[in-house]
Amino acid sequence: MGGKNSKAAIAHSTTGATASTAASSTAMLRREPMAENYLVIWVDGNIDMANEDCKNTMEQLRAVVNQVNTCKTAEQCIQQLMDNQEEISFVISSGALGQHLIPDIHDMAKLNGIFIFCGNKQRHQVWAQNWAKIKGVHTSIKNICEKLATAIKQCNQDHMS
Repeated sequence: MGGKNSKAAIAHSTTGATASTAASSTAMLRREPMAENYLVIWVDGNIDMANEDCKNTMEQLRAVVNQVNTCKTAEQCIQQLMDNQEEISFVISSGALGQHLIPDIHDMAKLNGIFIFCGNKQRHQVWAQNWAKIKGVHTSIKNICEKLATAIKQCNQDHMS
C-alpha cells in the first residue's frame, strides 16, 4: 500500500472535502434516537482533530451514531474491525486509502457498509462501483450522515424481522 503514489493520493483526502453544513441539518439528524449498537470507523491519513473541519465532521457523525473511531492508516482500520466483535460497523474512508483498503475489509461479517468521502467524486466512483458494500462516493459529510442514518434504519428493520 505504501508507495509514492499512495502518499501523494492521500493529499486528496476527506479533510479537503466539504465538511461544513448548516446547523439545521445536524439538528434534523438528532431527532432520531441515537444508534447505540453501531460503530463508525473514519479512516483518513489527514485526520487532525485540532482542525475545525474535522471537528465539525466528527460532531455530525456523532449526531447519527454514538461510537465514532478515527484512524489514519488502513492497518489501524483493519485492526479495529477485527477487534470489533459486537457492533455492526460502517467505514468512512478517504478515496486514496479506500482504494487500497476495501479489498482487505469488504468481506468482513460485521462490516455493513462503506462510504467514500473525498474531494474528487468522479475519480473514485470508477473503482468504487465494483464493491457491493460501498454505499456511495461523497464530497459532503451531510450526504454521508443521511445515507448512514438510512443504513442504520435498514439494519434495525432487518434485525426486527
